[in-house]
Amino acid sequence: MIAAALAVDDLDRAIEAGLLMCERCPGCEPACRASVVSARDARRGALAARERFRARDARLHRRAEERAARRTIATRPSEATVEAPRPALPPAAAAALARAKARAIAAKKQ
Repeated sequence: MIAAALAVDDLDRAIEAGLLMCERCPGCEPACRASVVSARDARRGALAARERFRARDARLHRRAEERAARRTIATRPSEATVEAPRPALPPAAAAALARAKARAIAAKKQ
């Protein structure tokens, strides 16, 4: 039954008939056994790959959530780390700007 399903390329029916659990059939010809064993091994490999992909996807999703949680915690300022706002300019630059403004105002008045 498995070999007949494989002959018409009906993998669903072959799996339902027990493709994944079958061992070598002693009554079949060597070519038939080889095709059944080959199809069984290919399906097992595909199912294992799908399971690995799902596990990897779950792992990556979990890591992304952990990263996002760490970022949220890191961006929330705690009371101990809140600092006074820093001036936009360093003191020397602020002083130079103030002098330049004063000169500009004085030049306008003249």
